[in-house]
Amino acid sequence: MQKIAIVTGGTGGIGLEVVRALAERGAKVYAFSRRAPEGFGFPHVACDVSDGGAVRRAVDGVLAAEGRIDILVNCAGFGISGAFECTDPADAKRLLDVNLFGMSHAIQAVLPAMRSQGAGRIVNVSSVAAVAPIPFQAWYSISKAAVNALTMAVASEVRPFGVTVCAAMPGDVRTGFTAAREKSALGDDVYAGRIARSVGRMERDEANGMSAAAVGRRIARLAWKRRVPPLTTLGLSYKACALLIRLLPSRTLRAVLAEMYAR
Repeated sequence: MQKIAIVTGGTGGIGLEVVRALAERGAKVYAFSRRAPEGFGFPHVACDVSDGGAVRRAVDGVLAAEGRIDILVNCAGFGISGAFECTDPADAKRLLDVNLFGMSHAIQAVLPAMRSQGAGRIVNVSSVAAVAPIPFQAWYSISKAAVNALTMAVASEVRPFGVTVCAAMPGDVRTGFTAAREKSALGDDVYAGRIARSVGRMERDEANGMSAAAVGRRIARLAWKRRVPPLTTLGLSYKACALLIRLLPSRTLRAVLAEMYAR
């Protein structure tokens, strides 16, 4: 039976590569996003993931057409940067509405169908920033730490129904995410230029990071595998970093991150 998949944020960056990789494996993939580029080539549903009602209607449409949903990959998200002290709470809320609540809307919408089927796989795209909070990108790091917590909790709740939930944690990836990051230099004079230096370092790291295609293939593999751990770090070097992070005392980890991104 052909697998039916939904990928949020599926028209660009990592999400687009996940759509391609799942389609190559034989799945029929529906990409959810606010709009699709011309000549997209895959089934597309216009949907703002921050709108819970819109997400539910979009999922219902897929169920009406296909009768089931086997895979959900939550890729929709964006980043903001700047000093925590100077970040407008409205901007932080807008980020959480997409990165966290957008994910929860999609999960809540597909779970009833997956439970009734007795099977389903949900993959949430997190980040190494979830376990290594980045200075001057506090709210992005907070959103990804929350994604990991959501994943672990929901995975335990739905396991008896045959539904598995996991999170993929990529590190630096070369995508349009870098250019789309909403940057604020407010307060950089007070912070002695450290905001601009930190974001510049992060952008250089991203420009030299993993390819979106490679990350997309790994995430598609997680969506397809029979058994997966709840949290998976993508890329050998980042796996080593994640292991080191677990072993380091919190004081040492803070000092290392400060040296890298807060000088």
